[in-house]
Amino acid sequence: MNIELMKQKAGIVGDSEQINQVMDMVHQVAGVEISVLINGESGTGKELISKAIHLGSKRSNNDLIVVNCGAIPEGIIESELFGHKKGAYTDATEDRKGYFEAADKGTIFLDEIGDMPLETQVKVLRVLESGEYMRVGDSKIKKTDARVIAATNKDLAKLVQEGKFRQDLYYRLKTVTINLPALRQRKSDIRSLVDRFALQFSRTNNIKYKGFTPEAIKALQRANWPGNIRELRNFVESILILQKGERITGELVEQQLENENLASFSGNPSLPVIVRQDPDQAERELILRQLLFLRQDIEEIKLMLKESGDSSLNYHKNISTHYNKPIDDNFINEVTEETLLKNDAIGAFNTKDLEKEMIVRTLEHFNGNRRASAKSLEMSERTLYRKINEYGLDKKIIKS
Repeated sequence: MNIELMKQKAGIVGDSEQINQVMDMVHQVAGVEISVLINGESGTGKELISKAIHLGSKRSNNDLIVVNCGAIPEGIIESELFGHKKGAYTDATEDRKGYFEAADKGTIFLDEIGDMPLETQVKVLRVLESGEYMRVGDSKIKKTDARVIAATNKDLAKLVQEGKFRQDLYYRLKTVTINLPALRQRKSDIRSLVDRFALQFSRTNNIKYKGFTPEAIKALQRANWPGNIRELRNFVESILILQKGERITGELVEQQLENENLASFSGNPSLPVIVRQDPDQAERELILRQLLFLRQDIEEIKLMLKESGDSSLNYHKNISTHYNKPIDDNFINEVTEETLLKNDAIGAFNTKDLEKEMIVRTLEHFNGNRRASAKSLEMSERTLYRKINEYGLDKKIIKS
């Protein structure tokens, strides 16, 4: 099987020098009965490479069994890999084949092998060296003729030094090692990947697709993509949903990328959320955002005090004792940012003005896009609409 046909059948996209070098090695080792180790960051397509090796081998007419070692609990991984006998443990009501037995005459792909327990590694090494294994709870030796392809996003050599991975298994696996490049190292493939993902997703979901402009592709190529191909695919599908029927421009891509960057930081209040600013601007932006969150928390406290029943009685008593006031509507209305923070802590800030300024600046940042602004501000679009009306903001600059 030639390389292009191998890529097509395995679903591998790209013609960059980096991916072509990988496919050259895949083509060389596919027909040789030897174990292979695939190194690569999460989301780089290690499973597709294993599929290409299998399809190019003499075992292609038999099964490729894919096993994610990191997704199987430690207590049952041996049963999953090697099978078990009836009665081996409480839930073992019948004999069960394991993955190695199912992969006989075919190929087994052990993804994230760096997460495999040491005790299990010993038994996998035995399979690699002799093809022998035993089901859990059995004393009878069984044999399998399965080719092993392993993959990891971890530094196995370092794990060996730390005593977390067996040295003998490491050397047995690394006879042939394929290093899969990260997406940031093969950015010329992004156009082809985007076209593939967009066409697949639009056809499956009956979404009109008008394509990405050259500027949009350039914007995607400038991004870092720490999640690699998986992250790019999710991004493409997300922007197609949000911009149904629209041609995807560079501006739309930049807005969506910025929006996702902001969202990734918002879970940690100790980190700045607006990037590409000088330190003073970033600090002020952070203060504005935290005061906005405080205001939202105050509204939630008011609502809780109004709607709570007997289950919150002790909480009410604590607040009442602190302020020496009974819990009634007048007291609830007095609960504000100023009553919860000392004046010298907030200085001359007026929290309503700060909230208004934060909303205005966020809307300006996203060119009036309410959906993106609401997500960045961590409020619902309905709440944002209400705030726009409350502060009398110019609706002409607001996009749907």
